Order: sequence, then C-alpha cells, then structure tokens
Amino acid sequence: MTDKARTLLSKVPEVTVYFWLIKVLCTTVGETAADYLNVGLNFGLTATSIITGVLLVLAFAWQFRSKRYAPGVYWLSVFLISIFGTLVTDNLTDGLGVPLIWSTIVFSALLAAMFAV
Repeated sequence: MTDKARTLLSKVPEVTVYFWLIKVLCTTVGETAADYLNVGLNFGLTATSIITGVLLVLAFAWQFRSKRYAPGVYWLSVFLISIFGTLVTDNLTDGLGVPLIWSTIVFSALLAAMFAV
C-alpha cells in the first residue's frame, strides 16, 4: 500500500456496527433537518440548498486538510452530505418536476459507477 493510500485510509473510521449505526442516524437526521430548515423554519428550498451547500464545501475542505481521522469533522461531512443530498432530490422533484423513480435510477447508476471506479 502506498503512503498516499495509507493517508486516505487514516482519515476514515473503522467500519464496525457503530459506523453503520451512526451512518443510518446521520442519514435520518439529514433528511429531517433538510425538511425542517426548508419548511419548518421557512428558509425555502433555494436558501436551504445554498446554505447547506456552502457548509458542505467548508466541511469538505476541513476534512481534506485533516492529516488523520477526526471524528467530528468526518461525521459533520457525512451529516451535511445527507442534508444536501436530500435537497438535491427535492430541487429536482419540486423545482424541475423530475419523477422520483428517475432520480432513483440515475443516482443508483452513478453510485454503482463510483463503486466500480
């Protein structure tokens, strides 16, 4: 394994039952938070998307600059991905009229392609 590969792997938590539990919770909270910001606080879909998009970019920058695994930074990024991913689908469905079946198919294909790469 190369030094670069070791550095990348050192920034990811060990995949255990706790990893999956936290991941499921982040996804669930991300979905709920997106709806709460959008509807509950009346930020609207566009403002919520911009705000969380900026926060996600900042979290990614922080994560990529980290030299090792930092749980708070890593899980903040996962949490913001969950929110932003929900908002992408909401924008496609509500704003552009893309049926959920098509976004599901396209995003599933993209995910499979990423795993293949």
